[in-house]
Amino acid sequence: MFLIEFINLPTLTHDFTLPILPAAIHSFVGTYGINYGRIADNLPAPEDVVRLLKLARIRNVKIYDAEHKVLDAFRGSGLNLVVAIPNEFLKDMAANPSKAMDWLNENVQPYYPATRIVGITVGNEVLGGGDAGLAEALVGAVANVHDALRMLRLDRRIELSTPHSEGVFANSYPPSACVFRDDLMVYLRPLLDFFSKTGAPFYVNAYPFLAYMSDPSHIDINYALFKPNAGIVDPKTGLHYDNMFEAQLDAAYFALEAAGYPGMEVRVAETGWASAGDATEAGAGMADAITYNRNLRKRLFLRKGTPYRPERVAKAYIFALFNENLKPGPTTERHFGLFKPDGSVSINIGLKGLVPSSAPPPPSSPMALFKVCIHDALICLVGCVRVHLCYTI
Repeated sequence: MFLIEFINLPTLTHDFTLPILPAAIHSFVGTYGINYGRIADNLPAPEDVVRLLKLARIRNVKIYDAEHKVLDAFRGSGLNLVVAIPNEFLKDMAANPSKAMDWLNENVQPYYPATRIVGITVGNEVLGGGDAGLAEALVGAVANVHDALRMLRLDRRIELSTPHSEGVFANSYPPSACVFRDDLMVYLRPLLDFFSKTGAPFYVNAYPFLAYMSDPSHIDINYALFKPNAGIVDPKTGLHYDNMFEAQLDAAYFALEAAGYPGMEVRVAETGWASAGDATEAGAGMADAITYNRNLRKRLFLRKGTPYRPERVAKAYIFALFNENLKPGPTTERHFGLFKPDGSVSINIGLKGLVPSSAPPPPSSPMALFKVCIHDALICLVGCVRVHLCYTI
């Protein structure tokens, strides 16, 4: 047989009315990407990380800053890189347009295009965090960064976006009932108007793991893990969902449609499952982390849409590349990585590491009997699709 992997607030005054042409930006190749966080003191050198990403055949990478050592290492690699303007820079950048140009001149101009910078995220999970000053600054910062990109003639080459948490929604169940919080619309409206003009997706951090952990007595863990389950039926649309990931994506699509943006793509900026956690963190553990990440990868490789948006191929950045030992908070925060700091595999979903790993193997399908794979029969077809020749005994 052949196995083929295939929210009564003042009106904000930032002006997004300048002519904006939809950008022909190819910021994502395929459907699978990864977040390369570096809140750690024991990670491989960026050059080794590039080698690891190539071994794992991951071409879409997102970082949370614009560290020059990383930008240097990615030079000439051909990997898609999204850099970030951290939250602490937003207020200055919103108040002073020259700060946006200074940032681009320091962190983009010296590297592009040799370093394939395909996107810039402005802040991370700003809305819904309770800081109205930072939320207003986000709108101004996006406007000023866009103006600076336009002056550099990079606005049609580098995608501008901002990732949101699930906290921007008033509710998300069932998916068809999802709407944005009324108190956030004063900020969301100008942002969504802008992104609808540029063609940028709506980025959301979607974690079935966090949803399950918050209510394990009412959520079927199999529904969160893409395992066989009864699923749910949306009473308004009649659509059936057999996994929470697709339900979270469609909830965002329904919220966008209700706000007046039915044509905007939803793309997942973060998703993952912790391989270890505290006793109070339900679901955290290696077996479920392997199951979620493995099944998510298989789902993304199907290159299909969701029940409500079947024509919109689902795309996601996995969180995260490494376990990050200096991240504050509960134990889960330090155990989302697919790889350990030495480059060996942590969550084994079949990816190659820099060094051999003692990580447990990915769980086999209950439908599979004993399979003997002819490992040497690894054939690269058109598009370098991997085909494994196996037979069952």
